[in-house]
Amino acid sequence: MRLSSFLAVFRPALPLILGLSLGCSLSLLMVSWTQGEADDGCGDDLGNGRLFLVGRDSQRESRDQAGEEDFQPRIVPYHKDPNKPHKKVLRTRYIHTELGIRERLLVGVLTSRATLNTLAVAVNRTVAHHFHRTFFFTGLRSPKVPHGMSVVAHGDDRPVWLMYETVRHLHQHYASDYDWFLLAQDDTYMQADRLLELVGHLGTGQDLYMGRAEEFIGGEEKARYCHGGYGYLLSRSLLARLQPHLDTCRNDILSVRPDEWLGRCIIDYLGLSCVEVHQTQINNLSELTPEGKAGVTWPVGINSPFKPRTRFEVINWEYFTEEHIYSCVDGSPKCEMRGADRADVDAVLEIAVERLNERYQPQLRFTKRRLLNGYRRFDPTRGMEYVLDLALEAYTQKDHSQVIAKRVNLLRPLSAVEIIPMPYVTEATRVQVILPVTAQDQDFVGNFLDMYVMNTLDARDNVLLTFLFIYDPFDAQRVSQADVFAGIKAMIGEVEKRYGDVKIPWISVKTEVPSQVKLMDIISKKHPVDTLFFLASVWTEVNADFLNRCRMNTISNWQVFFPIHFQEFSPAVMYRDQQPSAASSAFASESLRDGRFDRHVFDEACFYNADYMTARTKMAADLLDNEELLESMDVYDIFVRYSGLHVFRAVEPALIQKYVRRTCNPRFSEDVYHRCVLSNLQGLGSRSHLAMALFEQEQANST
Repeated sequence: MRLSSFLAVFRPALPLILGLSLGCSLSLLMVSWTQGEADDGCGDDLGNGRLFLVGRDSQRESRDQAGEEDFQPRIVPYHKDPNKPHKKVLRTRYIHTELGIRERLLVGVLTSRATLNTLAVAVNRTVAHHFHRTFFFTGLRSPKVPHGMSVVAHGDDRPVWLMYETVRHLHQHYASDYDWFLLAQDDTYMQADRLLELVGHLGTGQDLYMGRAEEFIGGEEKARYCHGGYGYLLSRSLLARLQPHLDTCRNDILSVRPDEWLGRCIIDYLGLSCVEVHQTQINNLSELTPEGKAGVTWPVGINSPFKPRTRFEVINWEYFTEEHIYSCVDGSPKCEMRGADRADVDAVLEIAVERLNERYQPQLRFTKRRLLNGYRRFDPTRGMEYVLDLALEAYTQKDHSQVIAKRVNLLRPLSAVEIIPMPYVTEATRVQVILPVTAQDQDFVGNFLDMYVMNTLDARDNVLLTFLFIYDPFDAQRVSQADVFAGIKAMIGEVEKRYGDVKIPWISVKTEVPSQVKLMDIISKKHPVDTLFFLASVWTEVNADFLNRCRMNTISNWQVFFPIHFQEFSPAVMYRDQQPSAASSAFASESLRDGRFDRHVFDEACFYNADYMTARTKMAADLLDNEELLESMDVYDIFVRYSGLHVFRAVEPALIQKYVRRTCNPRFSEDVYHRCVLSNLQGLGSRSHLAMALFEQEQANST
């Protein structure tokens, strides 16, 4: 692990960007030759899949130090002396003190009287809260000490004296409390979280002097000291071994630079040189594991590929070329490579050739001729994997060239995964189901009620249901003579009679354009602000699995949930003149079959009333300029444009709908109407179903 990856000297006049990171965005991990000399000197490195190279001395040092851990169990026998009076045992207050557990890292910042109130304050404000303890060491104390900072003044601002007193102070007061000590200057930029991750992976009980290795003046010897501008890491055991020699080093070693003085002291009396890399070659350390070299995962340091337990869990590979991809979203066998897919493939090809040149230059230089074959798959445990067969023009140092074929394996790993803190939610929250019904939809209400009764009322789930009857102006005038919703109201009465303690209220609305926003404005005013709404459709089959996900995925003042339901294809297209068999029907009831997730429908939604009211209030200003905005938007648009909340849109396998051809109202906005038409067209059947139907129709017409 490289300490210099996390520290850099800060120069205000010239901003700099840290180069080394924890992982590459795209890593070349393995190369297979299909042409070329068998005794190529680079073949071993390629076969091993090594990403970083270190010297043999560093490898041997890593193996030697691996066994120096101090975690050896000891049994301390207890013997009671009968001649001594019994005394009460004094137990420590904290268990980590009794067990000898130490904190991982203490940070010491070397500052001065002139920069204590400027650079040191900046360091304290940016990184001190990440570390357990941070001390600022100075020679002379400034008249005004910054508030909230632990400042230690040694009384002498000579640089070497300051370093000597600082190391001695750390050992005397904190050597038994911390495993690692980081010393840095006040103009050093630190990546605190990565420093903590670094020391968290390092084993204790070893002498380590780690930082940016620099040559001494003259550069005649191989030993290196750690440059103070980048900071350096000292282990507790090294500090303990160095303590007896500090006074001798102070008197015998003459140096102007404190980092050189400390490095010379460590080298002369402990025989240790500064190292930049420590225990990073997993290939080397794998020899100490029971599996040996065979136990190393591919690629090194990343999870092994996902292993399917059944044939249904196998991750498919997608075949592609530079112009086409042979696994299309719409199900077609071949489609043009465009958009994000094209950019992805171009980047992969560019990086593959770049990494090959980095590995083999100056002996060989490559240019891409064309992509012969490309394969990719997404492994959720690792990232996007690629296998590329490349036709390359290979040039030697004498400018001789030959076209060769190479197979390279690459991985775009999942890196920098962030755990986002989420507010607490519970599955005990009551869900208020809102069901809008028009005259054209009332034939589907019976099935909705049956599923609601079976999955919520019989199961005693904490769910309430409210009907929203939408009358057009003509039906509203005739409601006293002939109510178009009389049959539904009778079914509601039967349910209430069967379950004596259940009430299913309804609300009647008259409108020509029943937009979601207009309807929710009416519903919102009739419920408390903490109500969790589930806006459903008459084709929704309410079940406990989805209701629980509605509760968990909807967070007040944080997130709203818009599920994408699964809709079955039209039976007339799927089966045509044939009736589905009993076996296929039983299978369809157990899993998703012969259908698709309808991304064009936004009818179902889960959100809290308070969040809707807040977003609706922000929309009021835009309504003054455009009164038709209510009819052109749905609830999804309201939350996206005006809420500022997380809008969670995801497929929902628990929401399964039978095929239905929706009535698309042309009075809605163009976008809403267009989505409705696309849903009807794409919901007829898959390409294979439609192709077979057209084929049979042409066969019938020809005969």
